[in-house]
Amino acid sequence: MRIAIGGFQHETNSFAPSRATYQDFLTATGWPALTRGDALFDTVGSEMVPIAGFIREALKRRAALIPLLWTVTEPSGPVTADAFERISAQMINDLIAQGPVDAVFLDLHGAMVTESFPDGEGELLRRIRAVIGPAALLVGCLDLHANVTRLMVEQSDFLTAFRTYPHVDMLETGARTAARLLETRGWGGKALRASPYLIPITAQCSFAEPTAGLFRLLEQIEAETGADLSYCPGFPLSDSPETGPTILAYAKTQADADAAADRLFQALLDAEGAYAEAGLWTIADALDHTARQVQQGGQSGPIILADTQDNPGGGGSGDTTGLLREILARKLPGVTVGLFYDPAAVLTATAAGVGAVISVDLGGRGTPGDQPVPVTGKVLALGSGTFPGTGPMWEGGTLNLGPMALIEVEGTRIALGSARQQPSTQAIFTHLGITPQDCPVLVLKSSVHFRAAFQPIASEILVVVAPGLVTANPADLPYREIRDGVRLRPTPHEG
Repeated sequence: MRIAIGGFQHETNSFAPSRATYQDFLTATGWPALTRGDALFDTVGSEMVPIAGFIREALKRRAALIPLLWTVTEPSGPVTADAFERISAQMINDLIAQGPVDAVFLDLHGAMVTESFPDGEGELLRRIRAVIGPAALLVGCLDLHANVTRLMVEQSDFLTAFRTYPHVDMLETGARTAARLLETRGWGGKALRASPYLIPITAQCSFAEPTAGLFRLLEQIEAETGADLSYCPGFPLSDSPETGPTILAYAKTQADADAAADRLFQALLDAEGAYAEAGLWTIADALDHTARQVQQGGQSGPIILADTQDNPGGGGSGDTTGLLREILARKLPGVTVGLFYDPAAVLTATAAGVGAVISVDLGGRGTPGDQPVPVTGKVLALGSGTFPGTGPMWEGGTLNLGPMALIEVEGTRIALGSARQQPSTQAIFTHLGITPQDCPVLVLKSSVHFRAAFQPIASEILVVVAPGLVTANPADLPYREIRDGVRLRPTPHEG
C-alpha cells in the first residue's frame, strides 16, 4: 500500500494579537522546523509526535511510505494567509509529484484558524481530496483540543484524536491510525456530534473527572461495539463557527456509528454540571494560601502555581508580569518561576556572565495592557537552550529554546528563555541546574501539560488566574464567529 504522509499543525488562539507566519514554521523551537521529503523520517521520526507512531507501525506492516512535509509552530493568533497557502501548496505539489497513492495520512491539530479560513484543517483536507479523488483513503490524527468540523469529517475517511491531556499518547495515536488504515481500509458509517456548551481548557485534564470518566466510557463502548470513538473537548480560544467539544464515531454501519456516538454524547451532556465545578484561584488567594503552607513547612514536594492564562501552549505570550509582580512585592520565599520569555533579558545576562548583577525591565511586552517589571538580580546560570527532553511528553525528543538564563531577584529565581515554551518537562529547569523536587514553590506558565512531568512531585497544585491571553473562562471572550446558541461555559446543574 502506497501511503503519502505529512503534517501541518497549528493551535490558534483567535484572541492573541500575534500571527503565525511562514518564517515561524521554518524555525525550530520545541519541535523540528518545517521538514520535507526523506529528511522527514530522520527529523520527525524520532520525535514524540503522531506521525512518528504512524511511521513505525506502518513500516512494521510493510507499507510503502511517501514523505511529503511536516511542520508545526507554537500556538498564537491566526496563521497568515501567506503561510497557509505556501505550506499547503508545497504539500500538494509534493503529493502530485509522487503520482497516484492508495492513501494519505496527515498529522493535524484540528484547531487551526487562518486569516482566510475559519477551518484550516477542513480546507487542507478539501484540497488534498481534490487531488487524490474519492477512491484513495484520507486519514489523520487530531489533537485532543481539536474543534472537529463537518467539513473535516466529510472530506476524510477516518480521523482519530489523542485521549490524554497532558498529551502522553501521541505516538500511540499515530500507531492506532496506521493500524486502522491498514486493517480496515474504510468504514461503513461515521457520525459527528457537537456539544451545546464549551469547556474551559483548565477543566479538560484527562487525569481528572469528568474527562477521565468520559474516556473510560469511550473505551468501554469501543470494547462492546467495535466502533472507533474520539472525544475532543475542543479549544475554546479558537473563534470559529464550529468551536467546541465533539464526539466522533466510526463503525461498520451508519446505524452503529450513530448509536456509539449518541451514547458517549449523552454522557458528555450529563457531565456539564461536573465541568462547571472546576476550581480556579485568584492571585491574592493563591499567594495567601501558599505563604501559609510554606511557613508551616513539611511539604512533600513543591507547591505548584499554574499561571494558566499565560500558557504559551495556548497562545500566551509567556512574559506576563501580573503574578510575578505580586510575588516580588510580597517577598514570598522559595519561589522559582519558569519559563519566562524575554530574549533581551537573556542577552543581557549572557553578556554579563554568571555571578554578575544585572538590571533589566522584565517581560510585559507580549500582552496588551501589561507592563515590564524593573528588576535587579544576580545571574545564577546560563544555558544553550538545546537539550534532551525528559518525562512522558518529551522523552527521546530535543528542545531548541535558544539561549537561556537563570537569575535571582530578591530570593525569587526566574528561568528565562529565548523561545516561548510551556514547561511540560523538568528538563527546562535541570538544564539550568535547578532540581524541581527541591523547590518549595514552582510557578509554571502552563495550564495542564505541566502535570505530566510535575504532578508526581507536587505537594499541591493551584491553577491561578492572572492577566494573560489564554482566557480561562470562555464566557469572558469577545467571540464574533462562534455559532448562535452555544453556551460559552458549562452551566451548573440545578438541584
